[in-house]
Amino acid sequence: MDDRRDGNSDFYFQRVRGVAMAEPFLEIKDLTVAYGENVIMHDVSFTVNAEDVFIIMGGSGCGKSTLLTVLTGLKRPVKGSENFAGKPFWGGNATKADRDIAMRKAGILYQSGALWSSMTLAENIALPLEQYTDLTPAEIRDIVALKLDLVGLGGFQNYYPAEISGGMKKRAGLARALALDPQIVFFDEPSAGLDPISSKNLDDLILQIKENLHTTIVMVTHELPSIFAIGTNSIYLDAQTKTVIAHGDPNELLKNPPNETIEHFLTRGKK
Repeated sequence: MDDRRDGNSDFYFQRVRGVAMAEPFLEIKDLTVAYGENVIMHDVSFTVNAEDVFIIMGGSGCGKSTLLTVLTGLKRPVKGSENFAGKPFWGGNATKADRDIAMRKAGILYQSGALWSSMTLAENIALPLEQYTDLTPAEIRDIVALKLDLVGLGGFQNYYPAEISGGMKKRAGLARALALDPQIVFFDEPSAGLDPISSKNLDDLILQIKENLHTTIVMVTHELPSIFAIGTNSIYLDAQTKTVIAHGDPNELLKNPPNETIEHFLTRGKK
């Protein structure tokens, strides 16, 4: 067995008998999350491998978005651990400084796109570059133009969020999430509020970014077309038991559902 570094990312891959195998990017062990005395989930464990499109799915009220806030350092778990790119993020001797450094490698796309309405698209995308780099204004302008081109919004630098469609806002938010060339991007219900065509276009864009930039994707969604079209791995959070009751490739779970809850969710009760 030997190790190699992919030339387009900081991920390590192991080669076993000539086959490249991605190592874990996120490792979650025995996570319990609560608001006061109200336990949202308990004993949650899973692994997100490098270049996965990892889907966090489940019914309403199961804590999908709450889990995302834990994974991105916004909420502290009651117990359990998270390793981020091989280093402690929650648990052990992890500090806030460790989480801040780790999140420099991450991008986040929120449901609304979370764009500042008083700023142009170019100004929105430039924000993280201005905050976290020493690039010149000219260099930042060039990168902003490249990121907008990447998401199909070339020429829209001077538009304000109110002047573009919902699907375009999502793509502009994605351009900002990609501003610092993250190794991993987190999505919270990216297709929410989009028509089927815009949703499919966004799915195609996410796959393009994953394949071309070797980016790891973690996505909270309940949209079955997206789950089956782009998901390579997943967990299902169950609202009743408050833990993970299934994991694996969504298409394989559809073929061989491990329980009635998963079958009902993935078929919308049509079987």
